[in-house]
Amino acid sequence: MTITQPTGAATAGSAAGERPGVPPFAVISGGQVQAALAGHEREIVDLVEAVYRLHGAGDSVNPPSYFLRFPDRPTARIIALPASIGGPIRVDGLKWIASFPDNVAVGIPRASAVLILNDHDTGYPFACLEASIISASRTAASAALAAERLSQGRPRPTRIGFVGTGLIARYIHTYLAGTGWSFDQIGVHDTAADSAAGFRGYLERTGTSAPITVHDTAEGLIRASDLIVFATIAGAPHIHQRSWFDHNPLVLHVSLRDLDPDILLTAANFVDDIDHCLKADTSPHLVEQRTGSRDFLTGTLDDVLAGRVTPPTDRPVIFSPFGLGVLDLAVSKYVYDQTAATGQLHGVDDFFTDLRRYG
Repeated sequence: MTITQPTGAATAGSAAGERPGVPPFAVISGGQVQAALAGHEREIVDLVEAVYRLHGAGDSVNPPSYFLRFPDRPTARIIALPASIGGPIRVDGLKWIASFPDNVAVGIPRASAVLILNDHDTGYPFACLEASIISASRTAASAALAAERLSQGRPRPTRIGFVGTGLIARYIHTYLAGTGWSFDQIGVHDTAADSAAGFRGYLERTGTSAPITVHDTAEGLIRASDLIVFATIAGAPHIHQRSWFDHNPLVLHVSLRDLDPDILLTAANFVDDIDHCLKADTSPHLVEQRTGSRDFLTGTLDDVLAGRVTPPTDRPVIFSPFGLGVLDLAVSKYVYDQTAATGQLHGVDDFFTDLRRYG
């Protein structure tokens, strides 16, 4: 079944005095997600900014993420991110995302995910979306927004370096390019030479005119970059030397566990949500455990958006986003609405049945 128009409580809500009905259920594939998002980087970054503002105003529910870990597969995990967002979006839901790093060795992506959207009025799920692309897109949009706002007041970075060269790095580059960033130099570093080469190939296919340097060491890349993206699968800090950051770069610490606490203690630190970020042995969490305090935090990204905090220019600025489920919901609802508007929602007949209370 193809749903040609978004109908029911799931999309438009109920009219005054009208009882909400059971919404139709749709499945949105990864191909449809890509089609809805491609070329809309500026729009998605603006959406992410709006959601940060709603979250900062308290118009959201974003419980702690739940980590499912496996004694027999210690590098793997599956994470549940439940959330609810208000404002004009008004949707609830859950992202269920798996990270299995060993997948890369057999030629398939590390992460896979689905996301369920639930109707605000009835609680009924009304869509299941392929969500690895949504997750990468909201992460990249958040990073692009942070780069834009945290670089204000300092010379705009022209030398970018990527530590870790997987899917997330590619999406961050796409979102930076799609929101007007260009660079005079691009640095690449990965512990896997084939990954660094593959990412370089991607960059060359984008048509960039910037020279691309594959660095043998993280130190070389960091010292040569004034905007640094960490997008690794590191489980513990592997960057320990504070002196590598003496040129006061802007750091998008997306993978959260790369930097030694000593580096954060000499920087201005921004997070997306304090309670969410300071857990699960992230680098900021390690600082809190060491010092017994959260005083090392300069503020949240919403503090910067609202003008409550101005990023300094005399020390490194580090953005460590834990990743909020409300961002996934907002991007997913955007994809749903875009797909519905084209008449391409794929519905599942009789997904809900036995709807009479007493049969």
